Amino acid sequence: MNAKVWLVGAGPGDPELLTLKAVRALREADVVLIDDLVNDAVLEHCPGARIIAVGKRGGCRSTPQAFIHRLMLRYARHGKCVVRLKGGDPCIFGRGGEEAQWLRERGVEVELVNGITAGLAGATQCDIPLTLRGVARGVTLVTAHTQDDSQLNWQALAQSGTTLVIYMGVAKLGEIRDQLLAGGMAADTPVAMIENASLPEQRECRSDLTAMSEAAYRFKLKSPAILVIGAVAGNAEQASETRVASM
Repeated sequence: MNAKVWLVGAGPGDPELLTLKAVRALREADVVLIDDLVNDAVLEHCPGARIIAVGKRGGCRSTPQAFIHRLMLRYARHGKCVVRLKGGDPCIFGRGGEEAQWLRERGVEVELVNGITAGLAGATQCDIPLTLRGVARGVTLVTAHTQDDSQLNWQALAQSGTTLVIYMGVAKLGEIRDQLLAGGMAADTPVAMIENASLPEQRECRSDLTAMSEAAYRFKLKSPAILVIGAVAGNAEQASETRVASM
């Protein structure tokens, strides 16, 4: 595994959701570049590695991406096994694809290791199936935060018939609501807002599309959180209910 970079997904937070392949890469790592949202308990699998924090988190001061690129390249060219450890999955809003391309263009061997993404883990912990026969024919993962502040095609999303899982949307709840309503989504569409997915402190706020901003304000919803919007997020017992998820 020398002179190689592994782009590894650490999952959403629960260290038991780490894959066996991720554990193998960590055990053989010489250097681990770790994101802010990675649970420190994961590091028990790489006790001999040098740990370098390269935090990247929406709305907070972050390590420049160009600096992270140079670090990975430098250690790989020194013959080190490098693990870039990311929260969730490296290829779902994790810049895994662009990092892999950048390194390969410079002659560095790269391997990507999937991790469980927060949208899936958080929904599962709240007993929400993201797809359900006869209810939701698919799932769409989107981010409310884009590098160039470009707009999503909210009308297409509103009319897709799929469950929407929205990342990095806490600061844009009002905009998300307005855009989906304008796109034709029903005002009473169930919404689940899930904070700290998969961790012991995970919390869940149930509402509907019209009321989700007010519900989140009363609930004091904070990042990191994901939004699950669609029929699967509610039923007769749970609609418009706010509760702390049982872990």
